[in-house]
Amino acid sequence: MSRLSPGKERVSGGPSGYEHPVAAAHPRTLRLATTTALLLLAACATTQERPSGPKVNDLTIQGTDQVGEGDIKERILTSETPWWGFWPFGGPRYFDANAWQADLRRIQRYYQAQGFYEAEVVSSEVKPQGPDEVALQVQVKEGEPTRIVEIHDSGLDALPAEFREEHRNRVLADLPLKKGDIFREAAWEETKTLIEGRLRELGYAEAEVGGEVQVELTRQEARVDLRIQPGVRYRFGNTFVATDANPQVPPRRIIEQVQGSLKKGDWYSETALAEAQARVFRMGVFGAVKVNRGAPDRESGTVPVVVDVREAPFRSVRLGGGVGVDAARQEVRVLGEWTHRNFRGGLRRFTVRGRLGYAFIPNILDRSKAGPIFEVTTEFEQPRFLFRDLRLQTSLTAERGLEQAYDYWGGKLKAGVIWQPHRSFSIFPSYNLEIYRLTGRVSADARVPPIVLGCEDAQEQCNQALSYLEVAFAWDRRDDPIEPREGYYLSLSVQKGGGPFFGKYTYVRLLPDMRYYRPLDNDRRLILAAKVRLGTLNPAGGGQSSIVTRFFSGGATAMRGFNGQRLSPMAALPRTENEPIVGDEENLVISQNEQWDTVPVGGNSYFESSLELRYQFTESIMVAAFYDSGLVGIENFGHSQAPKLFGPDHYHALGVGLRYLTVVGPIRLDIARRLDIGGGLPVSTPGYIYPDSGGCFGIGSSWSTNGPKTRGAAFAGAPDGQCALHLSIGEAF
Repeated sequence: MSRLSPGKERVSGGPSGYEHPVAAAHPRTLRLATTTALLLLAACATTQERPSGPKVNDLTIQGTDQVGEGDIKERILTSETPWWGFWPFGGPRYFDANAWQADLRRIQRYYQAQGFYEAEVVSSEVKPQGPDEVALQVQVKEGEPTRIVEIHDSGLDALPAEFREEHRNRVLADLPLKKGDIFREAAWEETKTLIEGRLRELGYAEAEVGGEVQVELTRQEARVDLRIQPGVRYRFGNTFVATDANPQVPPRRIIEQVQGSLKKGDWYSETALAEAQARVFRMGVFGAVKVNRGAPDRESGTVPVVVDVREAPFRSVRLGGGVGVDAARQEVRVLGEWTHRNFRGGLRRFTVRGRLGYAFIPNILDRSKAGPIFEVTTEFEQPRFLFRDLRLQTSLTAERGLEQAYDYWGGKLKAGVIWQPHRSFSIFPSYNLEIYRLTGRVSADARVPPIVLGCEDAQEQCNQALSYLEVAFAWDRRDDPIEPREGYYLSLSVQKGGGPFFGKYTYVRLLPDMRYYRPLDNDRRLILAAKVRLGTLNPAGGGQSSIVTRFFSGGATAMRGFNGQRLSPMAALPRTENEPIVGDEENLVISQNEQWDTVPVGGNSYFESSLELRYQFTESIMVAAFYDSGLVGIENFGHSQAPKLFGPDHYHALGVGLRYLTVVGPIRLDIARRLDIGGGLPVSTPGYIYPDSGGCFGIGSSWSTNGPKTRGAAFAGAPDGQCALHLSIGEAF
């Protein structure tokens, strides 16, 4: 009988690393042409000196019935040249004889780790292919797996009598190792770590788990012996702070944040330590934070809490720039931000951020609309407003913008408080005042009032004032907000405009958002991501809504089957102004122009869903396949003529994507094709003629004066083409 004794391994308890700030991806997406995308990604690639061996064209491992061939290849050094080797970050793989001999031993060792102790490499071949290329072939014999016939645990009798049964059940519930399973070393290590972690969550700060596994090779049987030492059950003691020599942040403010997650006398818990660390880091003034336990005091049964912080500079300046390109808009911009994190003391935060750019609609060659754009925001935040977990936040914004349907000057005032009792949950009630000067002609006929702007009568320029109360709820349990791989995110925004808050429009606007992420393999390379968003805008008494409050979809972070904001009810405009218009009001046609421009004017109902499968090939490369759907309807969901999900207003698209992972999030290239399900987009202009076909990127599209005049006869999503390309930074959701 042979004996496998992994031994006793100590798993570190509590947060063992510092938290560091990570630069957030810019919220506006960057949409570039395919060639630009490839050049940008190529610039991120690194070069390597070519080894002296031949290139590996193919690597085949035969005889893998119960262990995946791909799993073996991931655990050896030698690899075959990938099919994407022509990419800058792909490249050929070369053969090294010494590494290959070590890999043959690694294959056998990996099989043993999976419970196949009789497995062996029967043969291996290196076959020349051409002057400087080889193909590798390995033949393995797996043998029978070793299964667990007995699991024995000892040591839990030392638990306190009043908690023994309860704690024992919680510690041993649903372990990775089960009787009858194939014995795998990874499951054995995971079991020990899991038991130790559960004990520490219950207050046993010094818990240790070890043991041994006896393997009978002739019978392929394994007997597992778990040896558990729970130790003393501790409570939290005093909190100590280690900081800079002359700190600007008083230690009592740090201790106050720690006490939001744990208090003296509470049972010890490593989750509480992690939450305390997140709370201190969220103060926003530390470059590094570590919250851990000190040396336990067995006599008193307490564990001190040690907080180690390093203050970051209280003033910072950030500068940047960007471009945006799609079929309907092109833009260049520069960005800047200045922040003071201890403005007039008390950790008050004062921020000035700005964006200055120049926009071309639809593009730089056809300057139907072009001009400067800007947005300047000042923001003030007062922490500990009235009590610890409440922050006061106010902001003032001035902006000038160009949209496809209109241009505007505007100003925004926002004042509210953020209550964050838990690191994952926040409530943000606020009062908002927005004032706009809108200009835009969005009708092909002067006799048709441009009500799509929300202006009264036949005005092409008007002032609008929105006054509303908003309450935003958020519950964020994602493991990483930039590149999430596990967890979920829930949010709800409720706006009430007009009425007692005055303003020009009285309405209620609801916008819930749900996202979910789940890894489908142990290595967290294959990720399933899902998103559902739903919105409705209900004007009081069935009246008019303003274009600045309506919903739009389409773009890199929305329904990717459309370009930016192009999933929307439309208004049509002639390409050339003052062209003669003939026909009656019910059947208007433009006699001298073969095609009309359309501009999105938004809708009062909104729905988006996305299902995406992401797979990480290498440390830097990830691919994705996705299904997106979206709807933006004229009427809200409470109206008798509301659009229906999976009806003619609900559009669908399939696509694929490529990601290059960076420290600020993935550089993402997505290509989507819209399915021909549903009708054309609603166009408010009477007599509008839809194109005959949309094609992809201008190829295959056609239009004629005898084309469809009704939505039902047009292809889905007309007049927009059926394909869209998006380049951006950050995941789609």
